[in-house]
Amino acid sequence: MTVQELAGRLGWELLAGEGGCGREVDGCYVGDLLSWVMSRAQAGNVWLTVMGNINAIAVASLTDSACIVLTESAALDAEARARADQQEIPVYTTGKNSYETALAVAEALG
Repeated sequence: MTVQELAGRLGWELLAGEGGCGREVDGCYVGDLLSWVMSRAQAGNVWLTVMGNINAIAVASLTDSACIVLTESAALDAEARARADQQEIPVYTTGKNSYETALAVAEALG
């Protein structure tokens, strides 16, 4: 399933990085401590976090995450938005918390 298909199915709103929405998703990782995520998230994962800054975009790039989903309607700052667009890293938002979002991702990926 692609990022765009998953986002459409789960009702996420795209904030940045539209060029990367065709990537395949193969799992999910939840975490807000960037150094922890950097050493554990896998390529192709949807990364659920509340960190909407430029450092999160760097971590997504380093881990080759399929996309970032900002849970609980966390904000994406302007610098991060610009970098996500530049690097084609999709960043979405949802009002749901990380637990609810992770369950929905797991169900959708079956």
